[in-house]
Amino acid sequence: MLPPDGHVHSEFSWDARRVGSMRATCARAVAIGLPSVAFTEHVDLTPFRAGFLAGSFGDLVDADGILHAPLPDFDAYAESLDRCRAEFPGLEVLSGREVGQPHLHVAELAALPPVDRVVGSLHCLWDEEASAYAEPWLLFEDRPAPDVFRDYLAEVCRMGPGDFDTFAHLDYPVRSWPGEFDPRDFEEELRTALRSLTDRCLEINTRLPLHPTILRWWAEEGGRRVTFGSDAHEARFVGTGFAQAGERASAAGFAPGRRPGDPWVRA
Repeated sequence: MLPPDGHVHSEFSWDARRVGSMRATCARAVAIGLPSVAFTEHVDLTPFRAGFLAGSFGDLVDADGILHAPLPDFDAYAESLDRCRAEFPGLEVLSGREVGQPHLHVAELAALPPVDRVVGSLHCLWDEEASAYAEPWLLFEDRPAPDVFRDYLAEVCRMGPGDFDTFAHLDYPVRSWPGEFDPRDFEEELRTALRSLTDRCLEINTRLPLHPTILRWWAEEGGRRVTFGSDAHEARFVGTGFAQAGERASAAGFAPGRRPGDPWVRA
């Protein structure tokens, strides 16, 4: 059996509103044999430089080029979850959200409806030149990528106060890495960041397969739990690469939890 997909988006995420479908994602999950999906819709409370996103989400971008992401429609989201649970009784359908920079928005997040899975992400860093937050690859334009990645990992270590149970895509800046990425160039910083997260789950995000070395360091630094996330914004991408991800997690000593959607645990 494939691992559960604990990080997918639907039409209720601001960046998937035109392409996402909760029902189609559930149908696809059943078709490929996933035991569970968690709809972790975006909750992005940090306005950030839009960059190339301005072309697709211009209605969310202000005159200064800053993107202000809307919250999901929580009532419509809950109703859609109920419909999917009724239509796909053999699939465990979990509620959730993916929160960008949760440590910066503790009070606001405490007021949101409870969910089954809270995925914490670090999507943005402060851009001194622009006096605004920006995604890492925009910072690559003015600074060496290794310096930006080290700043990113240092910020991960400051996320302790954030309300989240799973940390997503630790290698997020690597998605636009200039050249070949070798985690050994950042071993000290990566191990420090991993140690700061050991009371939470580490996500094996398959949009960019997590480097096996980082997964091994997670186990060596005391990490006990992992989740899996396709980060799919369209139904056709749900569960992508999960067979290989499950094999790598098993090789690192992680095994399925008791319930279909539970994290995998290392004995």
